[in-house]
Amino acid sequence: TLDTPLHRGDTVIDKITLRKPKSGELRGIALTDLLQLDVNALCTVLPRISTPMVLKHEAGELDPADLVQLGTKVAGFLLTKAALESASPSA
Repeated sequence: TLDTPLHRGDTVIDKITLRKPKSGELRGIALTDLLQLDVNALCTVLPRISTPMVLKHEAGELDPADLVQLGTKVAGFLLTKAALESASPSA
């Protein structure tokens, strides 16, 4: 859920779903850039993996807090299950 919705004509986009990208969808992007939440890398990848599709120029118009939220999710997709488990706080 976005803190600041995007507006596309009369449509308001207030929720974006991301799916884990396939390797081919990461073409032309340095994985380290995604892990560092590089704005240009995220603006390139988000249209490839978002529903509804966030257009590249719309990604550049996202509120910074929303971009960080989405970027953190994208970066998490690049980690192995073991890395995610070791990063999770234990109960």
